[in-house]
Amino acid sequence: MAKFSDYLRLVKFSHTIFAMPFAMIGFTYALKCGNHTFAEPWQWAVLLVQVVLCMVFARNTAMGFNRWADWRIDAENPRTADREIPAGVISPKKALAFVVVNAILFVVTASSINLLTAVLSPVALAVVMFYSYCKRFTSLAHFVLGLSLGIAPVGAYIAVTGEFALEPCILSLIVITWCGGFDIIYALQDAVFDRERGLHSIPSRFSARTSLIISALMHVVSVAALIWFVAYLPGHWYMWIGVAIFTGLLVLEHLLVTPTKQKNIGIAFGTLNGLASTSLAIFVILDLLL
Repeated sequence: MAKFSDYLRLVKFSHTIFAMPFAMIGFTYALKCGNHTFAEPWQWAVLLVQVVLCMVFARNTAMGFNRWADWRIDAENPRTADREIPAGVISPKKALAFVVVNAILFVVTASSINLLTAVLSPVALAVVMFYSYCKRFTSLAHFVLGLSLGIAPVGAYIAVTGEFALEPCILSLIVITWCGGFDIIYALQDAVFDRERGLHSIPSRFSARTSLIISALMHVVSVAALIWFVAYLPGHWYMWIGVAIFTGLLVLEHLLVTPTKQKNIGIAFGTLNGLASTSLAIFVILDLLL
């Protein structure tokens, strides 16, 4: 019988660290700079819990659906054959039930925040679930993954203000290009397998060198968008520490993974990107609070 920890591994719960910090930046920016009113001063804390729950439920839905949709492909790939569904730890039926439950919880939680989050919640689910089928027909799947995660800061901002604004969309652009860029690096591991199975990705279509150049260019856009976003902040020196750390870790990522040296993909994908998002959020939020 599958345990709770098995479901956490199924959805790679630790990878929540990629988008969650940007959602917290969007949330804090909305509190400090957006148009909002609270009837009671403690309501921001309740709203924060709702936003975090939405993040968790949406990501569980996305990753659970991805694992369910791809489990036969995963079973054929030596790198992924030990994942929970192909390994028989969680049945496809139970995985799909997990997805349905989390999708319902996401819509219900989003609907409890405000009208716009309620209306947009099915759209957000459609985007994050659509990603799972993209590699079957387009090499742009990395961008769709980035878009799936890039919804987070916009959603957090809308949760507070009930409206759109340019600033959270800039945060979304950072996430789209940053996540899309590091997903290209991650996909290098499966380039040969994907070509043999007719699956689409930038590494399966181009050489490793060209793929890494595309990834690096996307990360240049990420840093440029980040500088654009911080132009809207109050301007304390804390935020520039965050920008410097984020940029430095992206540079290190590209130094660790080269066309001829790919053994460090795990460190570059998980450790460095987790540190990049977390450190940036700490310093930007500190800047906003001060």
